[in-house]
Amino acid sequence: MSDPTVTPGPITTDGPSTAADVLERILDDRHSCRAFTSEPVDEATIEKILRMAQRTASWCNSQAWQIDLVSGDATAAFGKALTDYVVSNDMRSDLPAPERYDGVYGDRRRASGYGLYSALGIERSDHDARARQMLENYRFFGAPHVAIITSDAGLGTYGAVDCGAYVSTFLAAASSLGVATCAQAALALYSDGVREHLGIPEDRLIVCGIAFGYADPEHPANAFRTERAELADVVRRHD
Repeated sequence: MSDPTVTPGPITTDGPSTAADVLERILDDRHSCRAFTSEPVDEATIEKILRMAQRTASWCNSQAWQIDLVSGDATAAFGKALTDYVVSNDMRSDLPAPERYDGVYGDRRRASGYGLYSALGIERSDHDARARQMLENYRFFGAPHVAIITSDAGLGTYGAVDCGAYVSTFLAAASSLGVATCAQAALALYSDGVREHLGIPEDRLIVCGIAFGYADPEHPANAFRTERAELADVVRRHD
């Protein structure tokens, strides 16, 4: 597990290393950042992340994703508008939200939430503090940049799947360059507010957002890490 007190830089190697070694380190180091500094990512690095992510495989090479990239003063304005929208409107997402989290899925979800609140010193009974932390999603955890990922409505489920693959590649590409990220499904839960502020057309489905920038190494939220299931729990082999 990487040391959350160290500000990450681009992935480098001290000696001969295979591509698999580098990829494994990128995947091991990447985590969801929930507190960013205000330092912006330079344009050359952003473009490199976008070019790398653009190599994502997609169904019939449809490349379903489009990205609304928000930076600078526009990020703060978007965050304020979206937070105001969230506190005064009901949830409505373009894509169906999960109906429920049963069994192990509920266990993992609870462990993730409790782990974060514990790192932040928020008691389970402190509903006001939990609500304030929830709203940080809509301020993008202080990130200087946020990318909103949308798919063509006509591509349906497969377009959304392609966008999920794009997000995964974007996160890995950013991590390889020392840029912290947080994929945010929460933004899609208020699709109308996102669409209204950014002028996204109705024929684009809002899939999620990605907050990105540089991690605040002093913030307790960034000391928290989720666990991954054992392979035996997720893989069924048929030999």
